[in-house]
Amino acid sequence: MVPLYAHRLGRAYGPDNSRAALAGALAADADGLECDVCLTADAGLVLMHDPWLPSGTDLEGWAHERTSAELQRARLSGGEAPLFVDDLLEAAPRDVVLQFDVKSHADPELAARTVEALAAALAGVAGRRVEVLSFTSAACARAASLGLPARLVIWADYAPQALARWAVRHRVAGVCVEHFVLSRPLVAALRRGGLSVTTGTVNDAALLHRVAALGVDAVTTDDPAALRAWVAAAA
Repeated sequence: MVPLYAHRLGRAYGPDNSRAALAGALAADADGLECDVCLTADAGLVLMHDPWLPSGTDLEGWAHERTSAELQRARLSGGEAPLFVDDLLEAAPRDVVLQFDVKSHADPELAARTVEALAAALAGVAGRRVEVLSFTSAACARAASLGLPARLVIWADYAPQALARWAVRHRVAGVCVEHFVLSRPLVAALRRGGLSVTTGTVNDAALLHRVAALGVDAVTTDDPAALRAWVAAAA
C-alpha cells in the first residue's frame, strides 16, 4: 500500500498540528507526519498552519512578531499550547518521515529565514527522514542548498518539463501535487524529469485508489487509520 502521511499531524484526531493530533497519528501508525512550521521573533520554530495568529490561536499579530515564550503561552482552538519543532523531534519515532511545510504568508524572505532556522534545528539530528515542503520555490531552493530534501507544492499542470528542469538545477528532489490536478501525463512528465511525486490531501478510498494507480510515492491524509480501514473493507 502507498505510504500514508498524517496531514497537519492528523487533523482528524485533534486541532491542526496539536498534541492530540500527533497522538492520534502515532496510534494510527502513520508512515509520515506532515506539519506546518512558522518562525518566531527569536528564531524559534512553532508548528502552526498560519503565521497570522488570530486564525488558529488566541493571540493577535504574526508569529514572527512573537517570541517563543509568548507562543508557548498561546492556546490553540482545543485549548492546547502549540507544539514546537523540538517537541515533534522528541515525540516522533525515528522511522517516521517528518515533512515541514514552511509558512510565511507571501513573504519569500521570511520563508528563507524559516528554512535556515529549520536547517539549524535539524543539523544535530542524525538518522531522521525529513523533507521541507513549501509553496515558495525560493524556499525549496534554499532548503536544497542547505542539504535538506525539498518538495515544492504545486497546484497546476502547466509546463511540467520546465518545472523539472528548474528542480534539477536547484537540487529540489520532488513535488507535492493536489490529487485533483494529478493525471497520468503529468506524473509521467515529472517522473521523466527525475522528480518524486506525492499528493495531498486524500480522505476517501476511491480517491486513494485513483492516485495510487498513478504511482505516487506517498499520500497525505487527515485520518490514516480510517483510510487504511476503508481500503481493507473495499478489498
